[in-house]
Amino acid sequence: MINLRLILVSGKTKEFLFSPNDSAADIAKHVYDNWPMDWEEEQVSSPNILRLIYQGRFLHGNVTLGALKLPFGKTTVMHLVARETLPEPNSQGQRNREKTGESNCCVIL
Repeated sequence: MINLRLILVSGKTKEFLFSPNDSAADIAKHVYDNWPMDWEEEQVSSPNILRLIYQGRFLHGNVTLGALKLPFGKTTVMHLVARETLPEPNSQGQRNREKTGESNCCVIL
């Protein structure tokens, strides 16, 4: 089993145990169905809008904990947020600007 500590935007946390075969969608459904009492103010209307963030990246619903190679016997921290859709991946143009150092922001004199 894998121990996950989920953190809400409010900073509230709760730990859950999951199998390596559980997907991000399975986790969202389990958390929704077993919503902690002290998270009542953050209750959402559907498990379909719950998203997991791991190492700064949104996890797609079909990604399993085993695929992430999470350590057994240690607690892994993820953020849990309510969001209708996942953000679009960066476009190639965005990556090119980062590589060349171009910016649409400021000029340093």
